[in-house]
Amino acid sequence: MSSQKVVVTLDSFEQHLMVNGLVEFKNGLKRQDKPLEDVEDLIMKVIDAPPAKEKRRDREGR
Repeated sequence: MSSQKVVVTLDSFEQHLMVNGLVEFKNGLKRQDKPLEDVEDLIMKVIDAPPAKEKRRDREGR
C-alpha cells in the first residue's frame, strides 16, 4: 500500500461537517465493537490541520 499524501482544502464550515461525520462514523463503529483508533487519528488530523496560506496575487507586473 502506498503512502501517498492527499491535500484537501476546506473552509471552517466544511471542516466542522467533516469532523461531525467522522464522529458519527466512529460512534457507529463503537456500537459494533469495532476498532476506533484509525478513525480517532483521522479526526485529530482534521481538527489539528493548519490553515492554508493565502497566495499572494498582488504581483501584476510579471
